[in-house]
Amino acid sequence: MKKVKGLRWLVVSLVGLATVINYIDRNALAVMWPGIAEDLGMGKEDYALILSFFMIAYAIGQTAFGKIFDQVGTRVGFLLSIVIWSASIALHAVAKSVLSFGIFRFTLGFGEAGNWPGATKSNAEWFPVKERALAQGIFNSGASLGAVISAPIIAWLYVSIGWQATFVIIAALGLIWIIPWLIVYKSSPDTHPWITEEERAYILKGQKPEQEASVQSTDDYAPSLSQLLKHKQSWAVILMRFFIDPVWWLFVSWLPIYLADQFGFDVKQIGLFAWVPYVGAAMGSLFGGWLVGLWLRKGWSVNKARKSVIYLGCLIMLPPLVMTAYAATPLIAVLLIAVILFGFQVAIGNIQTLPSDYFSGKSVGSLAGVSGSAAVLGVLITTWIVPVITVTSYVPFFVLGAALVPMALLSLGLLGGKITPIKKSVSQ
Repeated sequence: MKKVKGLRWLVVSLVGLATVINYIDRNALAVMWPGIAEDLGMGKEDYALILSFFMIAYAIGQTAFGKIFDQVGTRVGFLLSIVIWSASIALHAVAKSVLSFGIFRFTLGFGEAGNWPGATKSNAEWFPVKERALAQGIFNSGASLGAVISAPIIAWLYVSIGWQATFVIIAALGLIWIIPWLIVYKSSPDTHPWITEEERAYILKGQKPEQEASVQSTDDYAPSLSQLLKHKQSWAVILMRFFIDPVWWLFVSWLPIYLADQFGFDVKQIGLFAWVPYVGAAMGSLFGGWLVGLWLRKGWSVNKARKSVIYLGCLIMLPPLVMTAYAATPLIAVLLIAVILFGFQVAIGNIQTLPSDYFSGKSVGSLAGVSGSAAVLGVLITTWIVPVITVTSYVPFFVLGAALVPMALLSLGLLGGKITPIKKSVSQ
């Protein structure tokens, strides 16, 4: 059978493409909301309630799909996830009330949640430690690219064919994606028939940091979920996601509404501006992965390289979070938000690799899922805070984001310890 060189890059590219589709589907409601709200007589509080349906399901789905991926594998896990979310976004076309939007948003959130623990698990399987952050950056850049292209495309489709038909068209993207996925992703690299022997050896040999390679059985510690929660490092990952993910979602969920409220934008104008911040996010995704890889190649430990990039990303975020609160024009606002999302993606790509830095095997998807659920809980809380604090001004909106970043850094500093594979203790 013919072998494919660099098969791992084809795999991560497909995962990144799934993430592009994920964000096109997810962002469609936010971009079209001013028009939908006008058609159906809904307001900001209705939007927050509908988002809450999504986020609750997203929290459930992160943990559920973390276990699903660990049990059925990456190939089938992604298939289940994208079928559920594609069907759900299509059903948005027949929604007429807060309840019906909420139900379809709930199933959408559950299905879309699988993309994230699935990507973490896929990257842990297909990439050596020194390349995982770059692979995660490529995957995360899919989210940014999806956000970049979704605003103008969704706005154009909305103006051309209306919001109902737009939901149906974008649903087809996920179903089409299934075809190359099932063809390419036949198994993990240890048994995949297309992989070269050189690439297989490179991946499997690099699954652990070089300084840990001589350690035998304790390297493969794969605790159960209850055992995971006994480690402070697990709680570092969980709390970091709880505090930092809401910063991203403040803009994913509320940027179009912010532009409409603050600058009087309609759907067409939102499409012209709302994509700009995600160019910064895409650049941050790739830069964060590249930078940690560079430092690892220079001989830095995983602990030093990973923490340095996480701290750098968080520090980049803070000044523009404060400055955007007082932005005088929409162009200045979206450019500052681009810097915020650049820093966020520099940090989050490395935060999302921590489960595979600390643990191995079937524990990676589980910790990725639980920490993802914690992230959604943080987002859900901020979702309900936003309508209350933005009645007269969006300044508190940005202050809230700025307050969350130091909390994430404290979680890593106090609980993360040394980023290295955790060993099974005698008592365990």
